[in-house]
Amino acid sequence: MIDFATQLVESIGIFGAGLFIAIESIVIPLPSEFVLLLSGFNVSIGEFQFIPLLIATTTGSLIGALVLYTVGYGISKDRVNYLTDRFGKYVGIKQSEVDKAFKWFDKYGAWTIFFGRLFPLVRSLVSIPAGLSEMNVIKFGLLTVGGSSIFNATWITIGMQLEDRWKDAEGWAKNLENVVNIGIVFVVVALVVRAIVKRSKA
Repeated sequence: MIDFATQLVESIGIFGAGLFIAIESIVIPLPSEFVLLLSGFNVSIGEFQFIPLLIATTTGSLIGALVLYTVGYGISKDRVNYLTDRFGKYVGIKQSEVDKAFKWFDKYGAWTIFFGRLFPLVRSLVSIPAGLSEMNVIKFGLLTVGGSSIFNATWITIGMQLEDRWKDAEGWAKNLENVVNIGIVFVVVALVVRAIVKRSKA
């Protein structure tokens, strides 16, 4: 998959990076981090420029998110669950991840769109409950652009710093994803404890 990403970016440049991110944002299991790392490497050698690259990849994130928003807008949650159960395994979607995205959105509302873009488990899937709830599409777009630009800029910058060693990031990128997932668990536990303490005081 990394070879495919490399060929795509090298063949059609910044547009290829943006296209790849758009596809990944529709929860196809593609390594967006590696595309961003490779793109950052290309910035470091003068092939790409940082700002156009960030605009292209963030636009790709927005396009992918709007596709899933439209899916959520047009169907019910039961239909989403049915499609996940029927076809999720072919595109790397688990029912537990869909359920988590809905729970996050129900609990934290619009800010889930912004912060969800930073987390592997919910980065793409939060778009579906946003569509189901008929969230204002302009607000959805702005929050998506905000969160996605932070995510993309971070990985592009790392790629710039690593230069031709960007592929070395494969191992610790996976470790970072695990750390992020653990962090999510700690945040959820902290919020639960806080709610229990607050209720007991009341």
